[in-house]
Amino acid sequence: MPQVYRADFIFLDGEFKPDRGLLVRDDGRIEKVLAPGEQTEHPVTHLHGKAILPGFVNAHSHTFQRLIRGRTETHGVGGDDFWSWREPMYRAALSVNPDDVYHVARMAFLEMVMAGTTAVGEFHYLHRAQVGRPYDDPNLLSKKIIAAAKSVGLRIALLRVAYARAGYGLEPHPGQRRFYESPEEYLANTASLAEELRGSEMAWLGVAPHSIRAVPLAQLEEIVAWARERDLPVHMHAAEQRGELAACMREYGTTPVDLLAKRHLLSAKATLVHAIHVTDTEIDALAAANTVICSCPTTERNLGDGIIDAAKAAERGIRFAFGSDSQAQIDPLEDTRELEYHLRLQIEKRAVLDEIGGCNLSQRLFQYATAGGAESLGFDSGVLAPLRPADFFTVNLEDPSIAGNSPQDLLPMIVFGTDRAAIRDVVVGGRHIYQGGLHPLANEIVAQYKEVHRKVWGA
Repeated sequence: MPQVYRADFIFLDGEFKPDRGLLVRDDGRIEKVLAPGEQTEHPVTHLHGKAILPGFVNAHSHTFQRLIRGRTETHGVGGDDFWSWREPMYRAALSVNPDDVYHVARMAFLEMVMAGTTAVGEFHYLHRAQVGRPYDDPNLLSKKIIAAAKSVGLRIALLRVAYARAGYGLEPHPGQRRFYESPEEYLANTASLAEELRGSEMAWLGVAPHSIRAVPLAQLEEIVAWARERDLPVHMHAAEQRGELAACMREYGTTPVDLLAKRHLLSAKATLVHAIHVTDTEIDALAAANTVICSCPTTERNLGDGIIDAAKAAERGIRFAFGSDSQAQIDPLEDTRELEYHLRLQIEKRAVLDEIGGCNLSQRLFQYATAGGAESLGFDSGVLAPLRPADFFTVNLEDPSIAGNSPQDLLPMIVFGTDRAAIRDVVVGGRHIYQGGLHPLANEIVAQYKEVHRKVWGA
């Protein structure tokens, strides 16, 4: 039934407004914003001492990589720091059965909810059984991920990944045997899942050719054409590391983003994940196509990928989203502030992204983390307004990390200073999934995750 959420402040139209309410319809969308003192016949949930903000949208996640957190912080044998990350990743990918995939995903999704996230894009590339054979249902693991999101209350865009090869001129890698599908299998299995998800606002489909390295150009063009016919989001890793650029140059005589631009594969429905190592000409191409960049600062700093020139991209009006990627840290506010902080360290200047195009720094970063992510995933959350989804989180106005706040400085306090413990409630589609800093399934989820972790790594 319709209900009302009231709080001390609600973030509306770019500012915190006092004593407002959100009237939520029974379909989980906002009917109207109630003015101070406006009465209603519907049940009211009073969130005293709190502020309501639109929920974060995590546009790029690999849930199974939650298993490798803390296990890759070494050079490894021979001093190869990236191999010391990739080998544990392969071990995790090859160790988990379908139930394990579900439990690990629930752990990652629980952390996201606790950090104020209301929707996630899962860049999902575990398709086959552990020995490399297809399951009777080739979408079994995708459905396990979707079920995990449903269990904790998150919306999910299942970004089904195409992964056809280890790389140009390389033999198939045994660590990747669960990733591979033929081009025919990929489109058939993706079409089947799309049909099952049709009409749902809690789970929907996007396509995700993994990268230029993993998907030959002919298949990439076929996938993009297929997605465009169905108006689906297209996500793809691009220009993350310099080695990737060199490999693409050997195969195609140019870099990944330049290749995508020349083949007309960029669009407003496309999201390039990372896009760190790009030229001015490539930035212009991304801007002209209105393509989204999904930045993943906590993973990019963990892997030593490099620093994106977000100021140059912002000056050209490029849209941004954020992702937790490898789950090295699941904290959208940390990703948000690090986009700015990495630039400050690099160029030794403060407030680098402030007032570009007349946009306030804190509002820009918060918009990237909310509406920007939603646009990337093809959904209309990220803004609290009539007809929009009632997806939001609250912060405790008395939390020590933001003590002394006022309506004027509350947003920069949240963006640059809030501790995750200040997030007290999460509502998705008008349903309270995290209340007073508690999730009803938290103990169960953590216990089941720990069992999987012991299975993979031992005691």
